[in-house]
Amino acid sequence: MSYEDKIREQAGRYLHPGERVVTAFMARPRGASQASMGGLAGNIIGGRKAAQQSRAAKDAGLQLASPMALVLTDRRLLVLRISPPIGLGKGGDVKDLVSEAPLTDVDSIDVKRLLAGKVVTVTVRGTSFKLEVGAGAGGKGLVEGFAQAKAAV
Repeated sequence: MSYEDKIREQAGRYLHPGERVVTAFMARPRGASQASMGGLAGNIIGGRKAAQQSRAAKDAGLQLASPMALVLTDRRLLVLRISPPIGLGKGGDVKDLVSEAPLTDVDSIDVKRLLAGKVVTVTVRGTSFKLEVGAGAGGKGLVEGFAQAKAAV
C-alpha cells in the first residue's frame, strides 16, 4: 500500500458524511528537510525557512505539522499529523487532525519541481505558504483535483 493510499484510508475518520478525499500526500514546511540534514548552517537556514512557512500558514488560519499529510477533499483542505515515514510503506500513519480550511477559503494550489522533489504553494485567505514534498507525490493530480473540487463548490 502506498503512503497516499494509507493516508486516504486513515483520513476517513476525519471526513464529514458524504465527503470524499480527492488527493493526499506527505509534506513538510519548506526548509524542514534542509534543517534535518544536519550541520549548523543547514539547521539555522532550514529552520528559519520552515518557521517562516509555519508562521505564514498560521496567518492563513492553518497550523502545520512536520511530518504531515495534506489532504484535499471535495469540501476542505486538511492538515493531518503523521508518524515519520520509514520507507517501504512503513510509518506515515495518520495521528490526528491538526487544522482545516473550507475549500471556499483556499485561493490556489501550485506545484513546481525542485531538484529531487516539489514545492507546493498553498494560498488560503490571501496568504501563501510553501510545503516541500517528495518527487513521487502527485503534483499534477493535486492541481487538477483542486481545480475540479473548487469548481464544484
